Amino acid sequence: MTSETTPKKSAKAPERAPSKTPEPTEVGDVSYGNGGELHQSPSEGQVMTTAQGVPMSDDQNSLKVGDRGPTLLEDFAMREKIFHFDHERIPERVVHARGYGAHGVFECTDPIPEITQAGLFAEKGKQTETFVRFSTVAGNLGSPDLARDVRGFAVKFYTDEGNWDLVGNNIPVFFIQDAIKFPDLVHSVKEEQDKGWPQAQSAHDTFWDFVSLMPEATHMTLWQMSDRAIPRSLRFMQGFGVHTFRFVNAEGGSTYVKFHWTPVQGVQSVVWNEAVKINGADPDFHRRDLWDAIQSGDFPQWDLGVQLFDDEFADSFDFDILDPTKVVPEELVPIRTIGRMTLNRVVDNVFDETEQVAFCTGNVVPGIDFTNDPLLQGRNFSYLDTQLKRLGSTNFTQIPVNAPRCPVAHFQRDGHMQMAQHSGTANYEPNSYAGANRGPRADAEQGYRTVAREEAGPTRRVRAESFADHYSQARQFWISQSEVEQQHIIDGYTFELGKVVSPDIRSRVLANLRNVDEQLAATIADGLGLDLPKASKPAAKVRTDLDPSPKLSMTAYLPESFAGRKIGLLISDGADAKLVKAIQTTANKAGVLVSVVAPKAGGAKLSDGTLLEAEDAIAGGPSVLFDAVALVPGEESVAQLAKHPAAKDFVNDAFNHFKFVAYAESAQPLFDATGVEPDDGFVKVGAAKDVTTFLETCAALRFWDREVFTG
Repeated sequence: MTSETTPKKSAKAPERAPSKTPEPTEVGDVSYGNGGELHQSPSEGQVMTTAQGVPMSDDQNSLKVGDRGPTLLEDFAMREKIFHFDHERIPERVVHARGYGAHGVFECTDPIPEITQAGLFAEKGKQTETFVRFSTVAGNLGSPDLARDVRGFAVKFYTDEGNWDLVGNNIPVFFIQDAIKFPDLVHSVKEEQDKGWPQAQSAHDTFWDFVSLMPEATHMTLWQMSDRAIPRSLRFMQGFGVHTFRFVNAEGGSTYVKFHWTPVQGVQSVVWNEAVKINGADPDFHRRDLWDAIQSGDFPQWDLGVQLFDDEFADSFDFDILDPTKVVPEELVPIRTIGRMTLNRVVDNVFDETEQVAFCTGNVVPGIDFTNDPLLQGRNFSYLDTQLKRLGSTNFTQIPVNAPRCPVAHFQRDGHMQMAQHSGTANYEPNSYAGANRGPRADAEQGYRTVAREEAGPTRRVRAESFADHYSQARQFWISQSEVEQQHIIDGYTFELGKVVSPDIRSRVLANLRNVDEQLAATIADGLGLDLPKASKPAAKVRTDLDPSPKLSMTAYLPESFAGRKIGLLISDGADAKLVKAIQTTANKAGVLVSVVAPKAGGAKLSDGTLLEAEDAIAGGPSVLFDAVALVPGEESVAQLAKHPAAKDFVNDAFNHFKFVAYAESAQPLFDATGVEPDDGFVKVGAAKDVTTFLETCAALRFWDREVFTG
C-alpha cells in the first residue's frame, strides 16, 4: 500500500410608538437588514405588522366586498400571510432529516500548535462557540427517535478564522468506499419506491440486497446491528469524523488525523425490545432527553480526541488509511485528548436553527486539510450543492446559525435573500480603487493554504487494491465484543433478515458473514431456519491474526457513576414517605433524576398523608423510559396496583430489559403477580444507605447476568 502524498377588530387604529432606528446587527463587516433585528421575538403589547413592517388593524378577517361578498385580491396582508404559510416547509434533508440541535462551547485542554495552526487548538483554555446537530440517517422528519440507525454527529465550530464543520457519525466506519455509490446506498435503505415503506428502518429487501452485493459494507453492518445503532441518549454516544483528515502546522508540515468524540458520562444503549416500546411511548425520547438535561443544568460533555500519525505509519498500516470502511485501532495509535465540548443552551427556535443549520465537510479553517479519501472527496461536493437546494439561495451563510462569528469580506454579491449591505464602488478584483472603495484582498501569509503534494498517474475509474480487504476488520470488531454484545448483533441480523422476503438476499448476506466468523453466520442461519450457504469468495485474503481491540466494545466506556440518568419511582397510596424522600434526596445529591409514577396522574398520598404529584400515570410512564426503577407501593394499595396491567408491564419490562430494581418490602405482591423473582440485580431498600448502595450498583447500567442466550 502506498500512502497519500498529499384582536379584536378596532374602530380606531392603535397609536404607534415613535419609530426608533435600531443599531445594525453585524456579522463580521456585513450589516444585515430587517431593521437590524435578525432575532425577532414578540413582546407583550407590541403592534402586529406585516413582514414589511406595516401595522395591521385586523388579523381575524380578510378584506371582502360587504359582509358576505368575495375576498378582494388587493388584501395584501392576507395574501402575504397565506403566501408565507404555503412556503413554511423547506425540503427536508434527503438523509439526516430527523435531527435535534443545541448550542455549546469547545475548550482547548491540550494545545497542539506544533501540529496544527488552527487557532482553536492554539492555547490552553481557548474557547470556541459550537452548534451540534444529532440525527438519524434513514428516516424522515416525522420518524421516531429510536429507530435502529446510524446517528449523525455534526459539529459547527465558529472559530476566529471562519467556520469549521466536523460532520461525523456515532460509528467510525461507513458502508461504502466511494461517494459515487452514496445515492445507491440511500435509495436502498429508504422506503421501497413501489411500496412507500418501510420508514426509518433497514429491515427490508432493498437495503440488504444492496449491501449483500457490496462486501465492503459488511464491517459497517456489524456496527449497525450492534447496540451502537440504538443509543439510550444522544448524550451517551460517541462521535467520529470517520475519514482521515490532515492537520497542517504553520510551516506547512502535515500530520494525518482521525477525530473521536467520547461522552464524559459514558456510552449507553438500549436493547431492541426496549427501543420498540420507547418509540411507542415517546417517539421524541432522544429530543426530550437532550432538552431536559440542558434545561436542568446537567450539561452534556464530550472530550475531543485525535489519533495522529505520519506517512511512515500510513505506509506500514495493514489497511489503507484512505478507506472509510476501516478504523485505526487505538492499540496502534492511542487517542490524545485535546479539548472538551459542553452543550449548554437549547435552541430558541427549532426551524431557525436545527433545520436551517447547514453543515459542509468542505468547511475547514487554516490548519485543517483533506485527504484523497474518495468518499470524503465526493462529500465535499455534495454538501454545498445540497444547501442550495434546501435553503434556496447561495446566501445561506447569512442565516444566523450559519453565519461566521468572525469578519466576513468578499466580492460575492446579489442572489436570492441577499441580506448584506454592500458599499463601495468595486465589486471585483483586481481593481485600482483605494480606501473603502477598494475592497478586500487575499493574504498569502494569513490565508488558507492547501498542503503542497504531488499527484501523478493515469486517469482511471478503479478501486485501489489496498481497499480490497472487506472482512478482516469486520472480524476484529466481532471478536472484540463482549458475549452480550455478540448476542445482540446476532439478534439484530436475525430480526432484520427475517423481514427480508427474498431467500437469495438472505443467503448472500450469510455467505459474506462466513468470511467474518463461521459461528456468527451459523447462529444467524439457525435463527432464520436456513441452511448455511457456501462462503462468498473474498477479494483479498481475510486475516485471522488480528487481535481483539477492547476499545471497540462499549464495555470500555462504562460511566464512573449513575449521574445523568433517570429512575422511575413507582408509588401508590400509602407509600412509605420516609423511604420515598430518601430515594429522592439521595438520588438528587448523586445527580440522578427521579421521576414519580403513580396509578393516576394526580399522584398518590404517602404514609404521612401528603400528596406526592406524579410526572406520569402508570399507563403513560412505562419503565422503558427510565434507566432503573424503584418500587415503593403502599402496603394496603399494592394489591390493587398488582392487578393493573400497566403496573405489571412496568415490572416485567424492567426485569426483561436487565435493569437494576430497588424495591421496598411492600412490593412483594407485584412480584407475585408478574412471576418475577428478584435476583442480584434487585436491591432491597429501607433507608438512605440502601439507596446509596443501589445507586452505586446502577453504575453498571444493566444486570446482564439476567440475559438468557439463545445462540
